[in-house]
Amino acid sequence: MLHSDPVFRIPRSWQLEGENVFAGRTVLITGGTGSFGAAFTKYLLKGDARQIRIFSRDEAKQDAMRHAFRDDRLSFYLGDIRDQESIVPAMKGVDFVFHAAALKQVPACELFPEQAVKTNVIGSRNVLQAADALNVERVVCLSTDKAVYPINVMGMTKALMEKTVQASARRLGRGPILCTVRYGNVLNSRGSVVPVFIEQLKRGRPITVTAPEMTRFLLTLDDAIGLIEMALRHGAPGDTFVRKSPATTVQDMALAIKDLYRSDVPVQVVGVRPGEKFHETLCTFSEIALAEETDDFFRIGLGDQNDLTANSGRIVGPSEDYTSDRARRLGVAEIRAILDRVPEIAEDARTYLRLRASA
Repeated sequence: MLHSDPVFRIPRSWQLEGENVFAGRTVLITGGTGSFGAAFTKYLLKGDARQIRIFSRDEAKQDAMRHAFRDDRLSFYLGDIRDQESIVPAMKGVDFVFHAAALKQVPACELFPEQAVKTNVIGSRNVLQAADALNVERVVCLSTDKAVYPINVMGMTKALMEKTVQASARRLGRGPILCTVRYGNVLNSRGSVVPVFIEQLKRGRPITVTAPEMTRFLLTLDDAIGLIEMALRHGAPGDTFVRKSPATTVQDMALAIKDLYRSDVPVQVVGVRPGEKFHETLCTFSEIALAEETDDFFRIGLGDQNDLTANSGRIVGPSEDYTSDRARRLGVAEIRAILDRVPEIAEDARTYLRLRASA
């Protein structure tokens, strides 16, 4: 899954050794009933995790997930990260925490910013404090490209979550290793454009794009899981890990979906939504200048000192932001090939074409 497994410049005591780091471990996923939680649970079960705990506030999705997996190693905890007391029973005896619970819909967060703060900032702080109190070994928090130069509430609260992780890592100096992963759009995840476009197409409606040349990073769920395992294995306190990703325009994504489903529905331009970026940024130039870089990853560390007023001692040259309009651009044929390798999308397309042929 990982295209490279570099040895970063951190003490070996902070690195997890061994081929299977999950074997015999107890893992907690907050917000575990989402797209990431389902995919990561499947991955953990293959990795012989001893127990996987799913923490979320959605009892219907928990029940659906329980019936879908039917595995005794899964246990479900109903609660909300806003309520720290509800986190404690789920976290007792846990080795690794993967913090995915968040409010992620940009328009909803714009309308209800106080709710985004309660979940994404205060809720994340609750998770980190509980992990410290209960002697968790490692915590990986999931962030987003929208946290970089944030222009919307969702991005702002995710940026504050990242800063909370870094501040906690500085203050603790002990306890769990806290780190963050930052990535862009995960293909076919809930709330992403792919399932929206597919649903519009299947209903015979125009595929609505905000602006044809708007660009987005593209990441498969497998690549996202690989990034998360990289952070788990090689994370130092306060690190942020970023996976280099190709990008696409939203119009090319729409055309690739039309091609896969052999559809002639039109593409309709509807304009940019409030709080929406035209291009996305995964790393700022200042982060890149001081980051450790491999073929596939950036590792943005806290540095060797806690004094935020001190210079790093490193002399860096000019650099550029790592943005979706500068990343490698995928064409329609490449996007279609990637879509065809996602089992759920490929099977749905085959079923759609079969039903249309028999109608």
